[in-house]
Order: sequence, then structure tokens, then C-alpha cells
Amino acid sequence: MTDTATTAITAMWMDVCGLDDLEPFWGEAALVSGHQVAIVRLPGDRVFAVGNLDPVAGAYVMSRGIVGSRGDRPTIASPLHKEVYDLESGERLGADGPGLGSYPVRFVDGRVEVLVARPHEGTGE
Repeated sequence: MTDTATTAITAMWMDVCGLDDLEPFWGEAALVSGHQVAIVRLPGDRVFAVGNLDPVAGAYVMSRGIVGSRGDRPTIASPLHKEVYDLESGERLGADGPGLGSYPVRFVDGRVEVLVARPHEGTGE
């Protein structure tokens, strides 16, 4: 048998900021374990994390997007081309195409944490 390098994916909660550091209806960009993430706070201390890369424009700008809603779904629109994405799922709304991706969020002692995937190198057979 021959040893070959493999890469496994592990998930890890990463501290991003204090909840009080976030203003409602305003996004902030964070670099979380190598991932650019747009963090958005809504009233009621609802916080969402989606990819910061606008998949249409190819620019890391979603944290500066326009926060709104479609029905009861919270959304963010690209500041460049105004494509609209669901803040809960990262899904692009109203058109086919790639989404933003979304990240689970939790609060610990007044801090916002985001769950991100991290590659973990190991060996396998």
C-alpha cells in the first residue's frame, strides 16, 4: 500500500466580532479562516453570514449591499448590479445563477461566531 496525502474538511466556529459592533441593516466584511464573509444584522438580533463575493461582478462587495426583504425573507442586493440574494440561504432570487453561500451564525457571551470549513491535511492509504 502507498501513503497518499488527503485533505479532509473540518468545520470550526470562529469568533468574528461583538454583536454590539454590528449596526442593524448594515453589512460588515470579515475575513474568517481565509473566507471573505459579509455579516448582516437585522432587528431582533438576527445575524446572517453570506459570502462577500458578488458572483456576477466577481468583486468582494456584498457587505456593502442593499439590505431588504422579499415577503418575509431577508435579502441583500448587490451594490453593483442589484441582483438579490436570500440572506438565510445565500440563494440568488429572481434569476438563475450562482448564489453567495451562507454560513451558520451563533452568539457566545455577546460575541458573533461563524461556522466555516477548514481543510485539514492528513494522510490516508
